[in-house]
Amino acid sequence: MPILIDLFLTFAKTGLFTFGGGYAMISLIENDCVEKKKWITDEEMMDLTVIAESTPGPIAINCATYVGYKKGRFPGAIIATIGMVFPSFIIIFLISMFFDRFLEIIWVANAFRGIKIAVGILIVDAAVKMLIKMKKKPIPIIIVVCSAAAMILISIFSINISSMVLMLAAAFTGIIVFIIESCAKKGEEKG
Repeated sequence: MPILIDLFLTFAKTGLFTFGGGYAMISLIENDCVEKKKWITDEEMMDLTVIAESTPGPIAINCATYVGYKKGRFPGAIIATIGMVFPSFIIIFLISMFFDRFLEIIWVANAFRGIKIAVGILIVDAAVKMLIKMKKKPIPIIIVVCSAAAMILISIFSINISSMVLMLAAAFTGIIVFIIESCAKKGEEKG
């Protein structure tokens, strides 16, 4: 039973104190689940981030569900997911009741401006951590550089590309790289 309470409190804290959605939460999830509690490894966190991004649903909730399942099976998955969602649900519910008056308060409007900056920093922090932990092989580095360049060009020229197209392109690239590496290994084994 204590693991279920720990799962709920850990993900409730993440859900309560993180603004900006799933990408901003990745850094905090990694800090709690990998570094502090050692519930998952760095490698699992990298894989989890990729899988959580490519499956339906919010990335942070998918992460919470996976970690919860790993630590507490089905009940753990349910409790971790509820922990992640509950604080945000309560906050948004309360804000929606007073939304018009809420945004008229000067200090609240200024707080939201500051929160936007913090969200950007959290997202960059998660990306940098993932880049540092990435295997330093030529092909992944080339893919990262090309992806970053494409992302910058898409933003500069305001090109509207569906995220589904980007996901399919990334999957196709991964399959091609896998095939090339497999063929190269077979060639080395024969030669």
